Amino acid sequence: MNGESGVVPDFEKRSDEDESNRALICRLLAATTRGELGNMLAEEVGRYSLFDLQIIGGRLNSEIEKLPSPYREAISPFFREQLFGKHHRLLLMNRSGAFGQLNIPIRDAESFRKFCEMLPAGIPAWHDTSERNPYFRNPKNRLFYYLIAAFTMFVLEEPGHPVGMPFPGGFKVEQRGSKYYCFIRDKEKEIFYSICNFCPALQTEESGNDK
Repeated sequence: MNGESGVVPDFEKRSDEDESNRALICRLLAATTRGELGNMLAEEVGRYSLFDLQIIGGRLNSEIEKLPSPYREAISPFFREQLFGKHHRLLLMNRSGAFGQLNIPIRDAESFRKFCEMLPAGIPAWHDTSERNPYFRNPKNRLFYYLIAAFTMFVLEEPGHPVGMPFPGGFKVEQRGSKYYCFIRDKEKEIFYSICNFCPALQTEESGNDK
């Protein structure tokens, strides 16, 4: 995807759902402060019904079950925190009026712009035609994942994956003072739709001391 092409061309000759996503992305790009973005994300996430959330949770459980034990048990709570813990926090901050006081500019506006420009191609990128449950393949579910990631990385300014989240090899997402470090931060550059490419965490040194 050519970042210079902007958002609109990626939706040409696509569905009404894509047009709706284009309008959403244009609105997100208009946000200049963390509070404005938080309000927009909360409004959009609030459109998801309980049924939608149950489907998203079911897909998450399905993906977790595919992982080998004991890694499956170790990483499971972090996946849930990444998606539903942050979802709860987003809605809580919105209801408390916290975003109205968060008049702080989005720190990395360039990264946020690139994140938004990735979404038109990133939202449908995870279609799995082998999945038996068609609800699991719904791009709306993929959009939810990105909305929560945007809240985490650009409003909270936290890593896309929670602190403490383990990775194969013994590495974890770390917090050292006010900075975050992640072993896979720079490992997924070839995967254009990976949230790691926009994460505020720094790349963990590969010295083995972080195991």
